[in-house]
Amino acid sequence: MKVKGFISEFKNFITRGNVMDMAVGVLIGGAFSSIVTSLTDDIISPILGLFGGANFDMLHVNILGEVTLNYGKFLTAVVNFLLMAAIIFLMLKALHTLQAKTAQLTGSKEEPAATTKTCPYCMMEIPIKAVRCGHCTSILEIEAECGCERG
Repeated sequence: MKVKGFISEFKNFITRGNVMDMAVGVLIGGAFSSIVTSLTDDIISPILGLFGGANFDMLHVNILGEVTLNYGKFLTAVVNFLLMAAIIFLMLKALHTLQAKTAQLTGSKEEPAATTKTCPYCMMEIPIKAVRCGHCTSILEIEAECGCERG
């Protein structure tokens, strides 16, 4: 394998939009994760600790001697996950609502691609790819954009 070709191929791969978008997403996700972890550890867990009498992180069970089962840390991780999922859900829901309102204000609606056309001879509706009318059996002219040689 040629090193120059490998470097060129790797450069093309790494500069693709999807890879760059994914890298940015991972970085933002890491930063977002630390914010949610701080929210859980520094705000929510102490508040919940007021009702339970202890902070979740401190909850544990001694199994044998010094071996402990730290289920409080697991509960904190579950709360972190649920909070992050809820926040992402709310953000996506707000984004979709904003996109729908923007599309409604601009009046832009994506129309589905046509699947039928009108026969120029009998004016009946026929499939868009038809080369002969199924109603009057006329041979239809091939549209210039098709590029194929049917007929």
